[in-house]
Amino acid sequence: MRCPKCKNMDSKVVDSRMIEDGSIIRRRRECERCWHRFSTFERIWLTELTVIKKDWTKELYDRAKLRKSVLLAFAKRPYSPDAVDSLLTNLEIEWQANGHEITSKQIWDDILEGLKKMDPVVYVRFASVYKSFDSFEDFKHLID
Repeated sequence: MRCPKCKNMDSKVVDSRMIEDGSIIRRRRECERCWHRFSTFERIWLTELTVIKKDWTKELYDRAKLRKSVLLAFAKRPYSPDAVDSLLTNLEIEWQANGHEITSKQIWDDILEGLKKMDPVVYVRFASVYKSFDSFEDFKHLID
């Protein structure tokens, strides 16, 4: 693994720990030239998941894009990045178990269900964007 400080290719693993229920391994590394310490993460690489959008076009699933949209809903709210990553990892495993294609509607519905359990305010924020709320009545209907 390349050292981020001196770009040396030789580093040794100092410590390894499983996180997110064993789905990710965090490795603490040390450069053998400059002794700089840094962390790397290993995640299970799921086979490519294809998202079927509303207009029936298809695109590859992009975890970073989904994570960014979820984190936007958490703006100015307390949250744990690990909890968000855990939610996404668990959903990705579930989606993969059901095949290589998934609709965007299913993704958003599953995310909403997970957010409802994590933080009701974030759930309402995310739903308001996903469901394109136009009025106060839309918010009221969701909360009721």
